[in-house]
Formats: sequence, structure tokens, C-alpha cells
Amino acid sequence: MIRIITITIVLFLSMVVQLSCTSEKSDPTQHIREVETHLMPAVAFEGEPVPTYRLDERMRHYKVPGLSIAFIDNGQLAWARGYGYHSFDSVVEVTPETMFQAASISKPVAALAALSLVEDSLLALDEDVNRYLKRWQVPDNRFTDTSRVTLRRLMTHTAGLTVHGFPGYEADDTVPSVTGVLKGSAPANTGAVYPDTIPGSIWRYSGGGYTVMQLMMEEATGKDFAGIMQERVLEPLTMNHSTYVQPLPEQYHHQAGIAHDEQGREISGRWHVYPEKAAAGLWTTPSDLARYIMEVQQSLDGASNRVISREMTRRMLSNHKGDWGLGPALDGKGDSLMFQHGGANAGYRCRIFAFAGKDQGVAIMTNSDNGGDLITELMRSIDRAYGWNHFKTEKKKRVNLPQKQLAVYLGKYRMNPQVEVKVELEGDHLTILPSWSGVEAEFYPASDSIFFDLEKDWTVHFKMDAGGDIKGFYVNDRSYFSKVE
Repeated sequence: MIRIITITIVLFLSMVVQLSCTSEKSDPTQHIREVETHLMPAVAFEGEPVPTYRLDERMRHYKVPGLSIAFIDNGQLAWARGYGYHSFDSVVEVTPETMFQAASISKPVAALAALSLVEDSLLALDEDVNRYLKRWQVPDNRFTDTSRVTLRRLMTHTAGLTVHGFPGYEADDTVPSVTGVLKGSAPANTGAVYPDTIPGSIWRYSGGGYTVMQLMMEEATGKDFAGIMQERVLEPLTMNHSTYVQPLPEQYHHQAGIAHDEQGREISGRWHVYPEKAAAGLWTTPSDLARYIMEVQQSLDGASNRVISREMTRRMLSNHKGDWGLGPALDGKGDSLMFQHGGANAGYRCRIFAFAGKDQGVAIMTNSDNGGDLITELMRSIDRAYGWNHFKTEKKKRVNLPQKQLAVYLGKYRMNPQVEVKVELEGDHLTILPSWSGVEAEFYPASDSIFFDLEKDWTVHFKMDAGGDIKGFYVNDRSYFSKVE
């Protein structure tokens, strides 16, 4: 009798294990189909169903030639797909091995290597960075009299340094050295990096700060930055389709998606070069970025510590000013902690998003300046498919205004000589056509002077003079456009 009971228990446990394994390795086809067919806008009208779109039609709408996705589920790379082509003029299809510029996602990956140098006592988080810098140093001024620039502050964008981001260099441009970038000296196309606020006092995004970190890492090791990253992150994490070498070596050109602007035109020279490697220089794939995500998740669990320790990973995901960790942006806390980062280089837009303790995450990359809008819609589709309840469409009430009242807003508006838009009437709403992109946006009335769009959730607030004439409008209560005709 005991033997029969024992056999029964063994068979039962065996079935449980088999069911568990089947669940973990379940076919993701249904999820993929839902992701591909349920993209959603930022805003929908109250009382109406939220519209859904197919990925292929939204790629055409946004003039995005190529897109690639890698999704993590149960701590594994569950699926990876490529969509579209390397360029609009190419027959080469995007695959999971197609490389894109990661843009600012270069930063959290670079930060992982910097933290490994901290654990090896080659750098320190809270020492004055000038202790490590030889070829160039952060200029001392009145802002650094009482507070110093440190590695922790560089990583969390609280160092008070200038230079938000970098436009890159065309293929035939003379490219400056990292010290040339920091000095802002020719041929650098950005200004000098220096403190213009008290270090530690505010959060303000600074690609210049990560370029200082790049030089620190080279000075501390005596090695080229791309070599440091290969040795400390890319090889240990088997990110075999990734490199920080700039310009992109010829051997990878056939794998690279070509950069496109907002109008769907190829960027001159196919893509830009970024000597600011830590800030913007990584070429990679979503699947390789997923390997970075999984390592962070597993390192936090203590299951894998190929780059940094579990304790250092906890420090990396600790919240600083601006909801920023040591590399990635953070959201939520405890079991709901999420880490993420976006990227925007000339002709590329991308995003990573992951749950620190849920073993799920996603990496998405595109080769278009319009890719960010597409990615935002895609994140809502992913949210719906996997029940994240984090990326939702907002409902807004539409006010019906007669065409005669709408007509008073028509005309040309200008923010500066290079930035002009045209406001036109289409049925029950306005359309705004920017001169620089040619991508028209539809704006619906929320009141007699405030309008909103559905795709980006931007708000336009028209201003009148005492006589009731339209003087201009604000976009999101920030950028002002004056009426010129």
C-alpha cells in the first residue's frame, strides 16, 4: 500500500513538473499576434472604443522602414522578430540579427562596466572625478567650490554638467577625440562640458556627463573605451552582435539598418558617427539588449553575477533625484520596480523596459526619427498582451466647435526662422503641418482655445490679444509659436 501511494505521489509530481515546464516554454505565437495587431494611440475620445492598429500599417504611417523586437518572459528570451527592411530602398529584411544604433541606451550598458571598475577599486562612486582624469579635467568654478562632480552624479545626471546630447558626425566629417568633445574645440559640433549648476543640486540629463565617465574609464584602465566594454560587458553577456567601436567597422555594415529622417529619407552617409561612445556609441540588436536586461534581473536575484555583484546591482537600481539609478531610469519600487531607458540618435529611435523582479522586459529598435512614436504605440500593445497595466490610452472629452470658430486659428506660425508650422481646417478639427518633417498631426478641441492630438497627447493652447485676434500658441505650455500670417 505504501509503495502504491509513493508511486502515485511520484507520478503526480512528475505531471506537475511537466506542466510547469510546458508553461514556461509555451508557444508565444498568440502573444506575438496580439502585439502585432493591437497598437493603440496615446489618447482616445470619451465614450468611444480605443482604436487599434496593425504594426505594418503604423510603420507605413510613421515612415519607419525597419523595426526589431526582443521580448523576455520567465527570465528567458521568449521571442525576437524583425519587421520591414534595412532601408526603404533595400530588399534586405530586418531580422533579429540586424544591428541598430542604441543611442542613449549606450549609457546604462556603459554604466554596468563602470560599476565593475568600482568593484575592482579602479574607480570610486563618490570621489572627485578629477582625481582620475589626466588628459582633461572638469573645470573648477564657483559651482564646484562646495560640491564636487563624482561618478555617482555623472551616472544619475545630477553632476550639474552641460551638453544634453550629441548630433553625431557625418561619415566624411573629421571626428574629434573624446577630449576634443569635452573641450568643445574644433571639429567638435557641441559646446564645452563644464559645471553650470552646483553638483548634486538638481537632476538634468547630460550626455556630456557620460562622456566624462568614458574618459575616466579609459584613464583608470589605460585601455580604449570600446575595448573596455568588449571585455567587461559584451563578451561576458554574449552580446555577440554588439560593438562600441566608432565608426562602425566595415565587417558589420551588411548587418546594419540604415538611418532615416522624419520624412523617410536616408541620413547622408547612411548613419552618423559618435565619438561620445558611452553616451551614444553602441551598435547592437534588441536580443543583445535583452541579454543586458536579463543579466541585471538575474544579478539582482543573485542567480548570475557575470559583471557586477548582487549588492552593486541593488545600488545600481537605487533611486536618486529624477527617479534615476546608476545608469537606467527607474519607476515604481519594491516588487513593482521597473528600469528603462530610451535612445535617440540621428535616424534611430529605441527603448528598453523591464521589471526588476518580474523576469519580463522588452527591447525595441528602429531606424527612423519617427520610431519613437511607433514604439510608444507598440508599448501599449505589449502592455495589453502581457497584462502589465502600465502603458494605457488616456480618454479625453472632445468639444464640438463650429467650423466658423475653428477657422480663426488657421494660418502660419513660427517659433524661429527655421521652425514653422501651418494650421489648417479639416472637418471638425485642426491639422498642424510642421515645415521640418512634413508629418501632419490632427488636433481636436478640448475647449474654445485648447486642442489635443491623439497620437502623442500634445496640447496646443492658443493665445489672443484684447481684441480677440490670435497671437500664437503654446505647445505643452512650453514652446511658443507666433502667428505670422
